Amino acid sequence: MHIKRTACLFGLALVATAAIAGKGGDPQFLRAPSASLGSPKVIVRWTEVGLGNTDTVAYIASATAAARYQCINRGNNCPAASNKEDVLSDLNVGGTFAVDKNGKITGTLIIPAPTGALVCPGNQVVGVVSAVFTNIRLTDVTNGVSSPTNPSALTYNAPECP
Repeated sequence: MHIKRTACLFGLALVATAAIAGKGGDPQFLRAPSASLGSPKVIVRWTEVGLGNTDTVAYIASATAAARYQCINRGNNCPAASNKEDVLSDLNVGGTFAVDKNGKITGTLIIPAPTGALVCPGNQVVGVVSAVFTNIRLTDVTNGVSSPTNPSALTYNAPECP
């Protein structure tokens, strides 16, 4: 009888522990969030588990970014003038995502290159020559979980006019 009672209490303890874990669990990124390069932007992807019965989670993807802009003509050729602008900015992009029935979120946020103020004359348009993203990071604002991405720095390069 004593063995049955002990087994029953142990079983109840396991059920209670699972219920507590399901209510809030231990939010964590399954692996480090990944960062990949678009043109010219960073795409941050992640999976977070242990979110329990939470309905939604707010995230911020952040980076320090430097970009160089230049004027090019509509044929993608360099004009005679060398109009260029360098921009440095801390960027933050946020979003709120729904938690699935298993307490998991798989999401994506996109960090664009910083915007410039370069104005091009005539038939010219602004083009991005380069963008360097450093300190790329993803933060689960709701649960206070934060991680650098893998990799945490990326560089985009296009042809530059002389």
